[in-house]
Amino acid sequence: MKESPLLIKSFKLSVMVVKLCQKINSEKREFTLSRQLLRSGTNPGAMMREANKAESTADFIHKMKIAEKEAYETQYWLELMVETDIISEQDFKPVYDLTIEISKMLSSAITTLKNK
Repeated sequence: MKESPLLIKSFKLSVMVVKLCQKINSEKREFTLSRQLLRSGTNPGAMMREANKAESTADFIHKMKIAEKEAYETQYWLELMVETDIISEQDFKPVYDLTIEISKMLSSAITTLKNK
């Protein structure tokens, strides 16, 4: 079974976030904020995978909305970390840009499903 571009991108986001958090932990010894980023940044992919086994269309939409909210929360933690010099702009930009892309894709998918 071929995975959707959204699932592929969300898994890529999870990998990027895990690696970034490992870097933050080892270089900055910052664990509290990195734990928040790790939780929110890996959740969109997990929720989308879970949505694929949803019990109904409403359940599917609900899980996709949670994924969208978690991607948005990830943006917050990334913004906070770059503004407080926990991460560099170089580390921030690719992860942040991917969260924006995923958020837009999720929003579009949710809108399409709601209008059916």
